[in-house]
Amino acid sequence: MAKRQKESVNVGILGIGSCVPEKVLTNSDLEKMVDTSDEWIIQRTGISERRITDRNTPTYSLAVEAARQAIKDSGIEPGQIDLVLVATSTPDFLTPSTSCIVQKETGAENAAAFDIMAACSGFIYGLTIAKQFVETGYYKHVLLVSSEGMSKAVDWTDRKTCVLFGDGAGAVVVGKVEEGFGILSTYLGADGANGHHITIPCLYMPEEELEKRKNYENKIAVYQDGHEVFKFAVKIMPYATEKVMEKADITLDDVKYIIPHQANSRIIESAAKRL
Repeated sequence: MAKRQKESVNVGILGIGSCVPEKVLTNSDLEKMVDTSDEWIIQRTGISERRITDRNTPTYSLAVEAARQAIKDSGIEPGQIDLVLVATSTPDFLTPSTSCIVQKETGAENAAAFDIMAACSGFIYGLTIAKQFVETGYYKHVLLVSSEGMSKAVDWTDRKTCVLFGDGAGAVVVGKVEEGFGILSTYLGADGANGHHITIPCLYMPEEELEKRKNYENKIAVYQDGHEVFKFAVKIMPYATEKVMEKADITLDDVKYIIPHQANSRIIESAAKRL
């Protein structure tokens, strides 16, 4: 019996949305909070300001607003969403999942929903999952949101981490697109051996994690070994870029723009030099 040929399906982004808080925290503001300066922060990170939510604004509220915009931009109705994915490392609850809250608040009543916890790479993991669901025909429309409320996860007395993070959300609706458009390829990877260099505690904190935070006022704040994270990022970003181009059968000459993870300008510039 002849093998049935797989129909080619082009999968891409149908709509986009975003949400950032109104409050801006500048480097000058941080100078009044910790032992730092605008010059010190700019030199090491390239960051001049970040958006911060107030204490009573949950992570999911940013996700919901970005999701609503993406659905509207896509031109489909909320009831046509088959799956809601939310990538976040700062959920407001362990349960219910942030995706379930987004599903309710956007009116995507027919959708399944689950969260993805993959830190900085969460959106790419989500995009890969969404692409595969649409490619196989299992779902027609997937709502993908990445939302973080890092301001609640940092210790504001630790100048090594509090200068780095802000709050915000982005969302896309993924579905079938016309020929000549869409996602060419994705590449996923992991390095669990280096996971201890950046951690956010949950219900249980081992003694070694408590020891890392012995000088923190907020004992459940994010901990980061900046030097190790920098070394890993500038190595893996060019590697992942080359792998995804290889899978798409293209070269750097074919690429017009590279949109990297927004770590900081020092990491991005160092990674770019390696390409």
